[in-house]
Amino acid sequence: MRTMGEEEELAAMRKEELQNPTTGWMVIKQAYKALEGGGWMVVGTSPQVKIESRNNKMEMQSVNNKALIGELNKLLERLRIPPEYASSLTGGPFDEARMLQNVEACDWLAGALRALEPPSLDSNYANMRAVREKRTELENLKSTFVRRASEFLRNYFASLVDFMISDKTYFSQKGQLKRPDHADLRYKCRTYARMLQHLKSLDKSCLGSLRKAYCHSLNLLLRREAREFANELRASTKASRNATVWLEGSSGSNSGSNADTSTVSEAYGRMLTIFIPLLVDESSFFASFMCFEVLPLVPPGTPSSVSMGGSNDDENDDDLSLMDLDGNDIKPNQSSMELDSLNEALQELLDGIQDDFYAVVDWAYKIDPLRCISMHGITERYFSGQKADAAGFVRRLLGELQTRITSQFNRFVDEACHQIERNDRNVRQVGVLSYIPRFATLAVRMEEYIQGQSRELVDQAYTKFVETMFTTLERIAQIDPKHADIVLLENYAAFQNSLYEQANMVPTLAKFYHQASEAYEQACTRYINSIINYQFEKLFQFAQKVENLLYTITPEEVPFQLGLSKMDLRKTLRSSLSGVEKSLQAMYKRMQKNLTSEELLPSLWDKCK
Repeated sequence: MRTMGEEEELAAMRKEELQNPTTGWMVIKQAYKALEGGGWMVVGTSPQVKIESRNNKMEMQSVNNKALIGELNKLLERLRIPPEYASSLTGGPFDEARMLQNVEACDWLAGALRALEPPSLDSNYANMRAVREKRTELENLKSTFVRRASEFLRNYFASLVDFMISDKTYFSQKGQLKRPDHADLRYKCRTYARMLQHLKSLDKSCLGSLRKAYCHSLNLLLRREAREFANELRASTKASRNATVWLEGSSGSNSGSNADTSTVSEAYGRMLTIFIPLLVDESSFFASFMCFEVLPLVPPGTPSSVSMGGSNDDENDDDLSLMDLDGNDIKPNQSSMELDSLNEALQELLDGIQDDFYAVVDWAYKIDPLRCISMHGITERYFSGQKADAAGFVRRLLGELQTRITSQFNRFVDEACHQIERNDRNVRQVGVLSYIPRFATLAVRMEEYIQGQSRELVDQAYTKFVETMFTTLERIAQIDPKHADIVLLENYAAFQNSLYEQANMVPTLAKFYHQASEAYEQACTRYINSIINYQFEKLFQFAQKVENLLYTITPEEVPFQLGLSKMDLRKTLRSSLSGVEKSLQAMYKRMQKNLTSEELLPSLWDKCK
């Protein structure tokens, strides 16, 4: 402890040193170096000052050491692997009871990997050997867990489906149609939904094999369900087979029978009612369960399972919204690449099931080809109701069904047109051709089956039918040119009479009705002219000669031509008109003899008079 006098003496000595230019400059330089080095070196001071300076250095070193130890402890904490997590990741079971521990271990592993990467870890630490080694160890843990979990899930999916397939009570059986129920299957799969999200976070590339495994297993189940259901549906549906020969002239009275075949289209509708909502739900569940970042295939609040009259057996709706690892809803980015991947996966998931739908369509066609109209309408309603299916497979399936139904119906139309053409047998035919009234019956039946749907399919058929009918009629009429107009007017009249009511309701038939009306009038005019010409042939021949001569000579010169004198004219008039009443009666009888449709005679005679 210094006295007051010593302090004053020491202060005077420092003042004297600082006043010395050389000494003052050295102190400033040393102070600058001390600032650069983190400490002070006081020159020319007493031992007490040196001790104080040393104490300050030690105190600062102590503080720095404590801070360094704290940082190292934090780093060591990041590098520590809890043994319980290591055990779960490398060898723990994946049964349902252990899923909470597995998820916790995944949470820890994901966090530990993030903690060793910038910005969580200072870049100064990133290249430390201990950090690199620990990062390698964590990567090994990750790859081990991903491999084990992927192998387990692939086997798990297969075992779930194998168990269901081995139990016949899951499927339709003789005398019992079974609605597929996947509620338990989805419940068991959802147990591992969070683990799948972790697998995607840890190694997204592993999802490809998992998706394929799930698609392969579930595809076997869906196809078995559809096949058994379709087989029993056909076996349990009672319907008399309608003849497919509608318009052939040689067909018997059974052609176009009126047996009720409504059960056929009802069976097809039931197939769609059961399986279309199921396929939509499976597509949606798959997209969510397998972590596709796409917009929901079925928007929230859309009761896909009860659409189009179906019932919803699964009262607990699946929560299919995408969530991140923290439980927050994901706002998916609808990228075309992700959507394409989903479409490819859904193709694997559902491919082949269309064959059983085709089998029902073909079966219905064989029973009653006209039921294609009803089935087309049913499919059309489902198709318009599936616009929410962004993935597209169900819409594509419905589109393919429409194409199949249209193809089968066009096959029927083509065959019916061939039946019409077979009426042209190169022999004279009289009266109304058989396909005219039969087409009217066919049109009535087709209109019954439309039931408010789009008319395009039926109108195209009408167009092809009628064009073939009219073309064939014209060919048949030309076989006997002498009676061609009689054949034409009788058949065009029969066409109008048989389709009068339908033409008032169907624009396409109305167009052909008017076409037939024009053709009828033309045929009537030609026929009446031929009848009159036959009865008054000499008179018309005389008039024709006069008319021809007027092109070359004057009217005054006509009476001087051979056979055209006034005497010749009086003879011609006397011979043609002397028995007019008899001639008219002969005309009437001739018309009566030529016509097979007596109801046409009064109107034709009126035209003739």
